Amino acid sequence: MANHLDLEEQEQLDQLKHFWNTWGTPISAVAVIVMAGLAGWNGYQYWQNRQASQAAALLDAVEIAVQAKDQSRLEQAFADLQSKYAGTPQADMAGFALAKSMQESGKPDAAKAALGWISEHSSDAGYKAVAKLRQATVLMEQKEFEAALKLLQTNFPAEFEAVAADRRGDVLMLMGKTSEAVSEYTRAFKGLEEGLEYRRLVEVKLNALGVDPQNAQPGTVASSEVKK
Repeated sequence: MANHLDLEEQEQLDQLKHFWNTWGTPISAVAVIVMAGLAGWNGYQYWQNRQASQAAALLDAVEIAVQAKDQSRLEQAFADLQSKYAGTPQADMAGFALAKSMQESGKPDAAKAALGWISEHSSDAGYKAVAKLRQATVLMEQKEFEAALKLLQTNFPAEFEAVAADRRGDVLMLMGKTSEAVSEYTRAFKGLEEGLEYRRLVEVKLNALGVDPQNAQPGTVASSEVKK
């Protein structure tokens, strides 16, 4: 009986040796790859967390500078975020803070530069859209209507398209292109959800121009339909 068991054990051992001789190297290689992948992932997670914490610290510096109205410190903190943490939400928020500060200080070109950087470098489509909308507002205030309109005609995420259309209508009104403005306002009205206060604001604009937005269609408003 003991010999029989010894033979079975020896046979199993021989099978195991044969299996390992055949597949041992590939299995070891896969194990090494998996372990390296896990180590790499853990390292990447650590790097991401470290980047986020350092970017957050710089954003705190931005907020302190805003409260102190220290523009030089604000610019320096934003520059650090641009160079070291571009693409992070903290860099975007610092850019918005800098743009607002510069605009309030009568420095529209600096505000446009900060917003333009966000629209080009942000990893968030929503931040990019908001930056373009605000940049267009600065351009409108500078009476750079063609530049504002060109910016607003670029691609926007679907959830921002109605707002962009409303802003295009504002630019066109300032350019004296009333019929085209009505078309954009109508597009904005149709694209906004019922019940939104913003939609009501667009409706007021259309009513002031003698247009019933419920019956109008984008691109079909003739100049004779617009109140002179």
